[in-house]
Order: sequence, then C-alpha cells, then structure tokens
Amino acid sequence: MIITTTDFIPGREIEKVIGLVSGNSIRAKHIGKDIVAGLRTVVGGEITEYTEMLSESRREALQRMMEDAQSIGADAVINIRYSTSAVMTGAAEMLAYGTAVKLK
Repeated sequence: MIITTTDFIPGREIEKVIGLVSGNSIRAKHIGKDIVAGLRTVVGGEITEYTEMLSESRREALQRMMEDAQSIGADAVINIRYSTSAVMTGAAEMLAYGTAVKLK
C-alpha cells in the first residue's frame, strides 16, 4: 500500500478516486504516568509520557486507515493528514485520513 501526503504519486497514474478513508485511536496513560506528566508541567521539559502516547496513537490510526483502504480495494492513499483532539484529561484521539485511489 502506497501512502503519501501529496496529491500524486511520482511515476504512477491515478485511475480512479475511491473515496475518503480514515482510522483513529484514542489512548490514555495510566494514572502513575499521568501524575509524573503533571509534575513535569511544573518544572518544564518534554512530557515523554504523552509523546509516547501520541506516537502509539499515530501508528495505530495509520494502520487502521490502511486497513480501511485495503478493504475497499485501494492501491494507495494520497493527501494523508493527521488530526488530534483531547477527549478528556490525559486521553487524546489521533485521526489519520486521506483519499483512497486505484492506480493504473
């Protein structure tokens, strides 16, 4: 499966636009890591607990988007974007979405 943030694939021709595909993941860290993250907001610096959480979510959301694209017969997904939103304190949604296409 080819995935790209551009609206074209160099050297390939898009035969058909199939439609929008997406995948999401909502994750939270356990209370111990949430407390440590809260303390880091006082002293400053990177909050690695949340960095890890969002990285895991991004990978899962991308995988789910690719599975969605495969289920409808796509060869590639173009114009991939990510979006995040806070669901509650310590939990965030990561959404990956793009346009599924069939290649010649």
